Amino acid sequence: MDFKLGESVHGCIIRLGVDVDLYTGNALMNMYCKFQSITEDVVSFGNAHEVFEKIPERKFGNADMVYLGSVKKVFDMMPHKDIVSWNTVIAGYVHNGMCEEALRTVRDIGKSNLMPDSFTLSSILPVFAEYVDVSRGKEIHGYALRHGFDSDDFIASSLIDMYAKCNRVDDSLRVFRLLPQLDVISWNSIIAGCVQNGLFDEGLKLFRQMLTAKFRPSSLTFSSIMPACAHLTTLHLGEQLHGYITRNGFDKNVFIASALVDMYAKCGNIRMARSMFDNMDSPDMVSWTAMIMGYALHGHANEALLLFQKMKMENVRPNYVAFVAALTACSHGGLVDEALKLFNCMIEDYGISPGLEHYAAIADLLGRAGKLEEAYEFISKMHIRPTGCVWSTLLSACRVHKNIELAEKVGEKLFQIDPENIGAYILMSNIYSSAGKWKEAAKMRMAMKGRGMTKKPACSWIEIDNKIHAFVAGDKSHPYYDRINEALKVMLEQMERKGYVLNTDDVLHDVEEEQKRNLLCSHSERLAIAFGIISTPSGTTIRVTKNLRVCVDCHTATKYISEIVGREIIMRDVSRFHHFKDGKCSCGDYW
Repeated sequence: MDFKLGESVHGCIIRLGVDVDLYTGNALMNMYCKFQSITEDVVSFGNAHEVFEKIPERKFGNADMVYLGSVKKVFDMMPHKDIVSWNTVIAGYVHNGMCEEALRTVRDIGKSNLMPDSFTLSSILPVFAEYVDVSRGKEIHGYALRHGFDSDDFIASSLIDMYAKCNRVDDSLRVFRLLPQLDVISWNSIIAGCVQNGLFDEGLKLFRQMLTAKFRPSSLTFSSIMPACAHLTTLHLGEQLHGYITRNGFDKNVFIASALVDMYAKCGNIRMARSMFDNMDSPDMVSWTAMIMGYALHGHANEALLLFQKMKMENVRPNYVAFVAALTACSHGGLVDEALKLFNCMIEDYGISPGLEHYAAIADLLGRAGKLEEAYEFISKMHIRPTGCVWSTLLSACRVHKNIELAEKVGEKLFQIDPENIGAYILMSNIYSSAGKWKEAAKMRMAMKGRGMTKKPACSWIEIDNKIHAFVAGDKSHPYYDRINEALKVMLEQMERKGYVLNTDDVLHDVEEEQKRNLLCSHSERLAIAFGIISTPSGTTIRVTKNLRVCVDCHTATKYISEIVGREIIMRDVSRFHHFKDGKCSCGDYW
């Protein structure tokens, strides 16, 4: 399309004094909107990248405002307008993030004796999603119901998306289930809504229902469902989806390829993640960031930084999230000097103001490195108010390095900022317990009880034959418990012959030593590992996920187990991956 030619035609209409009638006006506005859409193709596809990117405040170039200004000029010149005319202007405002103007224009429709149609409603609903304004979104929903628009595919999908982004996924599901007919758009909307709200199992369940109903997934379907596989670490399902993607020709789509890189990295197969990345024709910022963060999670700090440098050499300018990934890699690798250089480079060379994620990464890095006072000073001098999450990273480091005095100072800060932060109470209780201060630990537990808080139980899970098996500490409910327990006993005897000694320091209960030994041996990750060993052929890699940090003794025990059974054991805990092989861990005991 030729913008200059279009402007010339518009100029001729004005010079010839031809009235901008309804059809001419709508045609001109439609032309300007199409030029605007071309310049914003990448932005309009942004939802497929929400898994990887932090979306900043929307900013648009001068060209976009020129096109919108042209649309508005034509609109104002038209003596007569129909609903198409109004919808075109509203869509332009929404596209440019001018939400208040869009809402004001919708209200003006009523003054012109016209009624909003389905296109009007589907255009304006994303505004309420962006503002997280569910009350006004419900008003539009009510209007749609009263005027029979609720069965319209686009309206329904917009409602599903709006409720999901307002954290009302139950309402999204209700709208979806009341639809008389479903299409790929409505399936995509509900799957994405569930995954974005952390309902990963529900998202996968809906995806299976979509396939059963004979709907063909689109590229957006796969971009939406891949994060569920990544978060649940269901590698086998992810591999099946990868096969489907390849067979249907979606593997060259940059959004899907990036999602596959992220999925493989988060499911523990970093080699496959890199293979996917290397096969991409033109990786974008999201692809680079996914791969760098993948290396960070697996403790491959040097590889992450090399890739970060390669990205810059290929003239891909690192953004906010790319620096988060690089700093996280430094934190997991203990690269203090490199991280501080990166942090300063981000500010001075790229003009990126540090956010909470950057500050938290540096605080975590200094804490892991034992530079506790330096970390405290760094947090205290932050240019934005530190959140409980930032202080919690330092409190965790105080526990590891057994600095009770500083822990109490940090704990006080945490309780002031976020008195409902259950993690702070648990950490302080654990710090006191590990120091033998049982009374102080009991006070923390009583404070938790007084606020109605309950500790999240440690849980580990493993996928065997397409089924997820979950375990909690001391769990005896599994049908194979007797075999699991016997396997643990046999392995413990072999481990002790090789020099393993149970480290009961992490048993934070005032009980006898023998009971501490029993508690340690029934930690959830050990149960999952033992089940994996007895349920798979010799030599099979064991993949376990834990919802909390792996304890010191279980980390040591898993190194011994990997050597005894001759298996690689890949464990993903709350912050990173551990690859155990031949009695060693990829983290180098630095986690």
